[in-house]
Amino acid sequence: MAYERVSTARQGRSGLGLEAQRKAIDDYAAGQGATILGRFTEVESGRKNDRPELLRAQDLARLTGATLVIAKLDRLSRNAAFLLTLRDSGVRFVACDMPEANDLTVGIMALVAQQEREAISRRTKEALAAAKARGVTLGNPNGAAALRRTGRGGEALREVVQRNAAEFAQSLGAVLSDVTGDGHTSLREVAAELNRRGIRTRRGGRWQVSNVRNLMMRLRREAG
Repeated sequence: MAYERVSTARQGRSGLGLEAQRKAIDDYAAGQGATILGRFTEVESGRKNDRPELLRAQDLARLTGATLVIAKLDRLSRNAAFLLTLRDSGVRFVACDMPEANDLTVGIMALVAQQEREAISRRTKEALAAAKARGVTLGNPNGAAALRRTGRGGEALREVVQRNAAEFAQSLGAVLSDVTGDGHTSLREVAAELNRRGIRTRRGGRWQVSNVRNLMMRLRREAG
């Protein structure tokens, strides 16, 4: 019983990511001389606990005595709910990228996943607290307006605003590394993840593609 997952509806429509998963499952089945009785594809965020296609795959595997096969366990290893559902399903399963995984392995991975999610949340809060402690003005909506009012005589104020912007960007460096490390690589994905974590832009708004692009460009400039 094959189970595949992609994170977004656009990926589901385009087949992006599915082709590699299906090849891994098909190759595994061929190597075992097995037949794929059913194929279930979930188009869902890895952070959501509702997995109707997974439950359907498990139910059918239980009824037929089939083995549930997934392409990549490591891609889902940050989601404790998925791992615990898999462990407690009562059906045999195998992951093509980790065929030695068993109930104990999955249980340990679930604990690690939960701890990592809590650690990410804690590091995010600590990074913002550290920025505030250094005097960084978070969500200042008046910086650009103040610069316009000062005209040509506002060099000192410009320096302050630019310095605050640089420090704000640096304070988000660790957070950005976490986000990209989780597999959110496009500007749109990074913006969505920052919004999900409750992080505001320097002006107190929600992240857009342009904000993320500016943040990354500033961090690259600061890095030299």
